[in-house]
Amino acid sequence: MLRPSPTVGAHSGRGPLTPSAERSMTRCLPGVTMEKYQILSQLNPGALGVNLIVEEARTTVSHVLKQVECVDEHQANEALEELMPLLRLQHAHVSVYEEMFIMWNKELAQGLVSWQISSLFLCLVMEYSKGSFQKVIEKKRKAKAVIDSESVTGPDPTRETAPPAPEVHTKQHNQSSSTPGSFGSADAPGILNTVEAPGRPVSLPATPSCSAPAVCRPVQWLQNVLGQVLDALEYLHQLGVIHRNLKPSNIALVSKNHCKLQDLSCNSLMTDTAKWKVRAEEDPLHKSWMAPEALDFSFSQKSDIWSLGCIILDMVTCSFMDETEAMHLRKSLRQHPGSLKGVLKTVEEKKVPDADTFTSLLPWMLQVNPSDRISIRDVIRATFVSGSFKSSCVALTLHQQVVPVSITDMLLQNNVASILGLPWPPELLEVVITVMNQHMRTLDIQMCACSLLLRVLGQALAQNPDAEVPCNSRVLTTLLSATQSHPEVEPLVVVVSSLLTIISSQESALERLQEAGLFEHIPEYLARFPDNRDICLNGLGLLWALLVDAVVVNKAPLEKIPALVIQVLATYPTDMEVAEAGCAVFWLLSLLGCIHESQFEQVVALLLRSIRLCQDRVLLVSNAYRGLASLTKVSELAAFRVVLPEEGSSGLALIKETCAQYQDDPEVVEHVCMLLVHLSSYEEILPELLSQGIRSLVQDIRGRFTSSVELVSYAEKVLLRLEAATPPSPQEWKPPSSEAREEADAPKGSFLHRCLLSPP
Repeated sequence: MLRPSPTVGAHSGRGPLTPSAERSMTRCLPGVTMEKYQILSQLNPGALGVNLIVEEARTTVSHVLKQVECVDEHQANEALEELMPLLRLQHAHVSVYEEMFIMWNKELAQGLVSWQISSLFLCLVMEYSKGSFQKVIEKKRKAKAVIDSESVTGPDPTRETAPPAPEVHTKQHNQSSSTPGSFGSADAPGILNTVEAPGRPVSLPATPSCSAPAVCRPVQWLQNVLGQVLDALEYLHQLGVIHRNLKPSNIALVSKNHCKLQDLSCNSLMTDTAKWKVRAEEDPLHKSWMAPEALDFSFSQKSDIWSLGCIILDMVTCSFMDETEAMHLRKSLRQHPGSLKGVLKTVEEKKVPDADTFTSLLPWMLQVNPSDRISIRDVIRATFVSGSFKSSCVALTLHQQVVPVSITDMLLQNNVASILGLPWPPELLEVVITVMNQHMRTLDIQMCACSLLLRVLGQALAQNPDAEVPCNSRVLTTLLSATQSHPEVEPLVVVVSSLLTIISSQESALERLQEAGLFEHIPEYLARFPDNRDICLNGLGLLWALLVDAVVVNKAPLEKIPALVIQVLATYPTDMEVAEAGCAVFWLLSLLGCIHESQFEQVVALLLRSIRLCQDRVLLVSNAYRGLASLTKVSELAAFRVVLPEEGSSGLALIKETCAQYQDDPEVVEHVCMLLVHLSSYEEILPELLSQGIRSLVQDIRGRFTSSVELVSYAEKVLLRLEAATPPSPQEWKPPSSEAREEADAPKGSFLHRCLLSPP
């Protein structure tokens, strides 16, 4: 059975499935045991397949296992690949899939497995909860009661633990909207102050400070759980994830006051026409939650807004509409949106809690044209910013001032100079890092905070170059988390990599940078943004700083780097700064043995090209020759690549040019001689060294730098090898023996070998 695990990798969907290689699984009969799960019972069919309650054999924990029958292997693999990223979601109010796998399912015939019928199933394992919004609605509908602060349902454990603390973050709201009368009005109460940051303004709370970390007044149940739903849906939409299957039964209640969105779907499954037609005939209720355009298989974030509007509508009308009436209302709104007006009037007449907010909000959520619908951020603004709603997960963000007023004022005024009394203001750093952590998913705040840190750090170091840059694990973790939360945002990666580059200039910070996982993060940046020069240059600079004195235990992450550096240098062939950083990284990687033999020729060619590009950059030339020496020491192929002519001249001609330019610089010449020592260790290369006049070059070096013991030692080694390989004079030359002639006539692998055997 292909059973991927979210922690050790999953089936990629690229390989074909072989039925004989799959283990059979009997079809949804209570008491039938699988390899890992025991089937307990079957729930009502979902929109796409059969839902089973199963118990994991090892832990006895109950789960929901959804079996989605697939048309063929292609559809199963495509759906699996679409759903795999959902395993990485992390949110207190999103129930993520715990496992996904593809299997063949055999029919049972009188208790025996029949091989005549076999279907391919995509199996999705998720958290099981007894309660849901659907059950709350059904209970209140039966009692003809409104959902108020007393309406709670779901499991009531004897020892209820607090749900995972949701990540506190500020909601961003568009300052302008294409929808007339949108909820983004700047005149609304509780409006957020803005700070100009690169790209867009940033929203920060402007309400009075509150020291209490929790909501002070009782919270109505509906407001509380709705806040959780909105928070979860905004999280998904910020990541570009569409739920596609939002309805009351897919909002689970894991405890009295803690809900989770579950059963997220993917495009390949939701656009299966045949499956939808069958399901619509079996239970028309399922499709009544879907947006008009979703019926034609067009899904977007605005489709989720329609479905959420239908859920809210069902919850506020359950006291006076039965299930059938509610279903017909939802369906009629697609063609006759005006029918909503009379229902909302009844909501007001029935004095449903928060009727004013809902009657103004729902018409905007249930617009037939998706482009006319408001966004999830507008919904949040209408309920929790402009409105008076309170929720355990939203109230802290929107109603608590987390930044001291004095700091906020200075940030808003961009008056950085006034807080530069110290080289690095600890209070500012602590506040900014705290805000970044609390609002990690809000891009504008991350951009503003990182830009502020970069600006202050730059000015502080300009005033005092010896100032100690703060580099504790919390700072590094926060900066890296920002890029992980917004992995595709180039400007943010540029600013963060610039900050890390400055921090890496502090020797005391290097160990912490390694511990923070920079060796894993930098290759990701280089691979994702090969066309962004700033990111590539910062990445190479960070690698150089980290590798200089690194004690590398695990070389696996480093083995990915050479190919990326090759790509960067090929992308910027005439950029001297990129070439300088790349040569330094190549040298250090070669010392660590992290460059694969198959990459030697490319790396040698790039090092030689970099030297030709900018002979006047001492650091580049020194590191390039160090890298060449390191590679030629271990590879004859690399040595041949140095001496073979290319681009009109060989590496030996380039060596002579370098020695002429740096004839008074012992350090550069020493690195050149180190390369010549390794080149002269290969017998087949010695004749080429002699023919290119390397002996006279080395003799001159030995006589010029007599005070440099190391350099003279290298020169002596090269001269001794060249002397030993010098052919006899014509007077001393004798015809070769017959055996030597036969050996000379045999085909050889290189022209250098043939030169070695040729008479003078």
